[in-house]
Amino acid sequence: MRLTILGGGGFRVPLVYHALLGDHGPGRITDVMLYDTDRTRLAAIGAVLRQQAAAATDPPAVTETTDLDEALRGADFIFSAIRVGGLDGRTVDERVALGLGVLGQETVGAGGIAYGLRTLPVAAKIAQRIAAVAPDAWTINFTNPAGMVTEAMLPFLGDRVIGICDSPSGLGRRAASALGVDPATAFYDYAGLNHLGWLRAIRSDGVDRLPDLLQSSEALSSFEEGRLFGADWLRSIGSIPNEYLHYYYFARETLNAVSAVRQTRGAFLLDQQSTFYAETGQHPDQALELWQKTRAERESTYMVESREIADAGERDERDMAAGGYEQVALSLMRAIGHNERASLILNVRNRGVLRHLDDDAVVEIPCTVDANGALPVTVSQLTDHQAGLVCSVKAVERTTIAAAASGSRDAAVRAFAWHPLVDSVTVARELLDGYVDQLPDLGYLRG
Repeated sequence: MRLTILGGGGFRVPLVYHALLGDHGPGRITDVMLYDTDRTRLAAIGAVLRQQAAAATDPPAVTETTDLDEALRGADFIFSAIRVGGLDGRTVDERVALGLGVLGQETVGAGGIAYGLRTLPVAAKIAQRIAAVAPDAWTINFTNPAGMVTEAMLPFLGDRVIGICDSPSGLGRRAASALGVDPATAFYDYAGLNHLGWLRAIRSDGVDRLPDLLQSSEALSSFEEGRLFGADWLRSIGSIPNEYLHYYYFARETLNAVSAVRQTRGAFLLDQQSTFYAETGQHPDQALELWQKTRAERESTYMVESREIADAGERDERDMAAGGYEQVALSLMRAIGHNERASLILNVRNRGVLRHLDDDAVVEIPCTVDANGALPVTVSQLTDHQAGLVCSVKAVERTTIAAAASGSRDAAVRAFAWHPLVDSVTVARELLDGYVDQLPDLGYLRG
């Protein structure tokens, strides 16, 4: 089987290839096509993958191209992992927002909207080419903001596009382990949107074990989200939020912490990865070693400001171990490609599961996956608080999609103004003006 990775020069691509190297089952991926518009990045990641393959038995063949149609033709699965505007764009997302006193995280709030506005037109064009060149392929969307981008691709690809994120599965795995429950056998009652969901139950042998977890301060303090939100708050809301909800529940503290640091997260990654790609170009024989060193530093500094606010300490090594989104993607491919029934938390159409949203709204929810694709399963309904936040952010996502499709400045302003972390129409207008001035990809929104 053949896998095409769009954004094949991206830093996290070797994680996907590493997962493929461990798959020796029948019908596995035997060919990987890397597509990117940046030849330098493509060559660097190609060198990393070749060095990963050197120690493996019968590794998947790797090919690189800058021709989109060539990349798509003959693909069984397509991973979309593009970053329109690169990390330079992410630094602008953060800097403009912070300059106006609001958070600019890349998928949450103003930064996520700006990221979406420049990504969605490109994602829609890619979806159209997939429909034309590889209509039978399954598209697995990693591109952030993942839920928004997946929903924008649906009109062209239907249910053959599925969004993935490793945050929900990672949360479930950590919470189950804290209870001494085998993560592979538990059912996670999780629901919401991408980077905006809650774990409401952990069922093992038919029994919900989440109340036991919430009662144990020791167990809660043993994993990332328990330390991040604190036992008192988790008991108060009766659930465990996705880590990204820290930006909502502790917005002021996070804004103050992010504003006080010398470098934003985007600026840090830009410096770090620019160094990696430059050094790999100079020393291609050391590509894998350089990548591993850079990745370790990247993972250890993830959400550092939020952890400092919560006094959560250093990231647990178990949280940094491989087994994130690349394993979710591998499980999804095997379930579809070989009709191996699996239960995964994915970004798919709601299909009536959550009554506060319409059928076509993309939600993040447990699904049963087989050769027919992903079908959401019944979960408990959102509470009033959860539904209020989810519906507000879904309105923002859809207005952002509409703005990207129509080029409407008014729609773009509404998207910024309606977000819960942007508290002013005036600021919303200033955000749009600031982003349009500094991001060439948003030229279509000029007045």
